[in-house]
Amino acid sequence: MTLAEAQARDAADPLRAYRDAFHIPEGVIYLDGNSLGPLPRTTPAALADMAERQWGDRLIRSWNEGWIEAPRRVGAKIARLIGAAEDEVIVADSTSVNLFKLLVAALRHATPRGTILSETGNFPTDLHIAEGAVGCVPGARLHAVARDQLATSLDSETALLMLTHVHYKTSECFDMLAWSAKARENGALTLWDLSHSVGAIPIDLNGAGADMAVGCGYKYLNGGPGAPAFLYVSKRLQDTLASPLSGWMGHAAPFGFADAYAPAPGMTRWLAGTPPMLGMAALEAGLDIWRDVDQQQVAEKSAALFDTLAAVGAAAGLDCVSPADPAKRGSHISFRHPDAYAICQALIDRRVIGDFRDPDILRFGLTPLYLGFADVVRAGEILGEIVSSGAYRDPAYQARNAVT
Repeated sequence: MTLAEAQARDAADPLRAYRDAFHIPEGVIYLDGNSLGPLPRTTPAALADMAERQWGDRLIRSWNEGWIEAPRRVGAKIARLIGAAEDEVIVADSTSVNLFKLLVAALRHATPRGTILSETGNFPTDLHIAEGAVGCVPGARLHAVARDQLATSLDSETALLMLTHVHYKTSECFDMLAWSAKARENGALTLWDLSHSVGAIPIDLNGAGADMAVGCGYKYLNGGPGAPAFLYVSKRLQDTLASPLSGWMGHAAPFGFADAYAPAPGMTRWLAGTPPMLGMAALEAGLDIWRDVDQQQVAEKSAALFDTLAAVGAAAGLDCVSPADPAKRGSHISFRHPDAYAICQALIDRRVIGDFRDPDILRFGLTPLYLGFADVVRAGEILGEIVSSGAYRDPAYQARNAVT
């Protein structure tokens, strides 16, 4: 695709107007929204209102003027993006904490079954949290196998199949409907990590028969660094699963101040501590951008952006490790190169921001709400020049930063 052709596609893009909803620094091509979404232009005002009026002026009265309902209200906005009912999603804590809650709850529910089945190479925190969760339930264990061994590893001991919907490195996507059915046929529950798929590709948790899910708010949802996360529990399980973190906000009557714990009905029982209202305000501002977005248009544009960048990567001699079929991937593209880290640093130095995943993956987020075809073409030209010229061999690009 030539630059002129890319500019013509941008002019006809039905999502083009959403670009103006984000603050993208002049001259920067941002290809890392799959790690941290950019700042929505409405967020500073939302944070200022939260700090100055709601906290500053209204003080503690704000709890009864909208704060106490925020986890459910914001959760309902996420529900529309993941094919869930409004009362099946709540915003709370971090992805890791929510994962722990659901893993322990599912293991306790499924006894005498005690195995969490997952994929080797899953996002590390998911496996790390699972290791901690099985330590809290006597007889439980984590069984991680290669992707092609998952189906044969589902057995009568499997309590829970824990999968990341879109793989953080390769962008490979599980068929949620098929895998949820496989788990159900074997008497196991499913728990999906949606961190790399929510806001990137269409999701239908209820249509797929999913049992539980978690996801973060700071990637494609643009909720800001460390934004609150969310969790989903199907209505059919809400009365039978109980959070192991029995905090006061999950109590049936938190302001009754009883000594004994009684879980709240529905999704409220998954709350633990006091909601982080500054983070909640930023996340809600990011979510409001999605109110009228056609997710099918997002998926179609993502596929087209992928094809454009894949062709450039191939011309530069990079090995694309992401599936060619858009139905089998998320909304990022990854290339393998032995000097991927140095190439990433050289790109950042030229104001093209992607990221690196150890040991050899160069990863680019394709975020259709604010990324244009001309952006991808220009980024591809810069990438090609860096690789062909060997500019990435500069010693300045070899030293590893703390965050890669």
